Amino acid sequence: MKQEDIREQFLQFLDENYKKDLAIAVSKGKKSLEIDFGLLDKFNPELTDIVLEKPEEIIQFFEECSEEIDLPKKQKLHVRFKNMPESSKIRIRNIRSEHIGKLLCVDGIVKRASEVRPEVFEIIFECYECGEKISMIQTEKEKTIQYPNNCEKCKSRRGFKILNQKLYDARWIAIEEPFEITTGERPSEIMIYLKEDLTTPKMQNRTDPGNRIRIIGILKEVPRRNTKGGKTRQLEILLDANNIEMVETEWEEIIVSPEEEKFIMELTKDSKVYDKLVASLAPTMYGMETVKLSIVLQLFGGVQHFLKDNTRIRGDIHILLIGDPAVGKSQILKLASNMIPRGRYVSGKGVTGAGLTASVIKDEQFLGGWVLEAGALVLSNNSIISIDEFEKMEKTDQVAMHEAMSLQQVSIAKASIVATLPAKTSVLAGANPKYSRFDPYLPIREQVDLSETLLSRFDVKFALKDVANAEIDAKMVDHVLESRHFKQESAKPFLSPEFLRKYIAFARNTCRPLLTEEAGKLLKNFYVDLRSKSSGEESPIPITLRQYEALIRLAEASAKVQLREKVTVDDAQRAIDIIKFSLRQFGFDPQTGLIDIDRAEGGVSSASRSKIRIVLDVIEELSRDMGKTIPVDELIKRAQEQGVDNVENIIKSMLNEGTLFSPKTGFIQKI
Repeated sequence: MKQEDIREQFLQFLDENYKKDLAIAVSKGKKSLEIDFGLLDKFNPELTDIVLEKPEEIIQFFEECSEEIDLPKKQKLHVRFKNMPESSKIRIRNIRSEHIGKLLCVDGIVKRASEVRPEVFEIIFECYECGEKISMIQTEKEKTIQYPNNCEKCKSRRGFKILNQKLYDARWIAIEEPFEITTGERPSEIMIYLKEDLTTPKMQNRTDPGNRIRIIGILKEVPRRNTKGGKTRQLEILLDANNIEMVETEWEEIIVSPEEEKFIMELTKDSKVYDKLVASLAPTMYGMETVKLSIVLQLFGGVQHFLKDNTRIRGDIHILLIGDPAVGKSQILKLASNMIPRGRYVSGKGVTGAGLTASVIKDEQFLGGWVLEAGALVLSNNSIISIDEFEKMEKTDQVAMHEAMSLQQVSIAKASIVATLPAKTSVLAGANPKYSRFDPYLPIREQVDLSETLLSRFDVKFALKDVANAEIDAKMVDHVLESRHFKQESAKPFLSPEFLRKYIAFARNTCRPLLTEEAGKLLKNFYVDLRSKSSGEESPIPITLRQYEALIRLAEASAKVQLREKVTVDDAQRAIDIIKFSLRQFGFDPQTGLIDIDRAEGGVSSASRSKIRIVLDVIEELSRDMGKTIPVDELIKRAQEQGVDNVENIIKSMLNEGTLFSPKTGFIQKI
């Protein structure tokens, strides 16, 4: 197709489809016009083929045509395409040299980004000899300023003076392939070059790390430089962005129609709304109503509070699921992370501290120097992260979770970068017991390879047990058969995931419930009554202030479900029931018959502390009688006489902790 034909066809297309949009764009001072590629393809398929094959040349030609439309004010607009055809969409890992110069569409998650900085687009030079003015367009392929080779008028090469320069804003971002298409593979990434109106404050928010976007752009090559600054034969590729489309919708961008808002308001008045929400989360999984209700409340979230002394109390709820094999932990974790925007799912062995929090990498080619790369917790800011196989994370990586879960921030001081990143993220973690099956008679610390400091960060913990029960087993199998084979419609969520996402977004954006005195009194009475059962120095502590704060967060989330401005007694009672359920599973000490919070939080239980104290007293007594080195057999005999039955385990634990050491076989000595 000749240039005259392309010009005529495109002018006709604009006149028929975009004349009104052009007028609006010009009147509002916009710098670009979005064109639906599908509409252009219907108008003239041959024209769209040329755009895909020779985009740089044709887009420039289209932009010149936009000035010729009969409008009150002449203005050149950038042409930005949307709704690209499937033929232009490509995985980042499949990009090859044959695609250079073509118009492509890639999908990915922003991994890191530079600041928006001005770049020189055009420089006007003046010749020292004759005063001739020479204009030089600067390309993004070269980082240094390009000077004229000689003066076109007098052919002088003596040097040139910069008279004027035109600037535009530019930004570099790196995107990587989404996690769902990279199972078992290392995600590939590509650099994206953004300029002009693609760097406005609104667009900058869209291209910050963590956002999932679709980039439409022209693939270009740039020379790769070695450590000495010279060019190598191998080339780097980049995508010169033409347009950006959001794949994930942010909280504030979720649009709730008047009809949907009306349905939400009707739901909030329904006394069975909590049951309907539970029925909408993993309906193919039988039972687990309390666990599902807790996860629903986690998705709605509590209310963060800022105190007068600038202390911030988090509103996000953290939940830990510890369960036997085949109870459905992974499935429920995956579903929860897909329920709301920016949710992420990661799995234990594939997670490092840097991958969860943040890391610093060096990128001289594009971003220049050391740059900060956000991890999964930061990418999930204001959302939820599901961490499967939580106990299989390395110990050093588990340490990285402490600050993120309590203060909800990630601090990093590496290379030349000192920064604090927001991580206001709810954590939903799943873990497996050490010995395959959960044992209610063993403290949690002995069953899961997690530190007590990390375990205490979770508001609620649940044990998902696989217990043989003929009646329940029959119901479960019937549920599986019906939901997957015979009556699949019965397993359909009561509320669709799309509507549930809008419901949660509407509640989180509009509702900030306040605790009433009645609800506060009920929570206080529950806390004080439970604490009062601890009488004396040796008695177990049934509940601590951490659980009291968790009660408030759960009650606030319960009020959000019904969009109430106040937290009622019903909300408080719902929170109490969840905490009671959790404490019974993890805090009940069979030796004392009481709830001991140290069993649930991973610390040393009250009964164990008493036995350890008896063993220490016996060691002191034997040291006075027999000297520093004590026979183990004698220690076991004396301790058993005083009612301690598991002396060998206590000695082994004290040796591991460094309280005792063994100078020779069969003897121990106190440090």
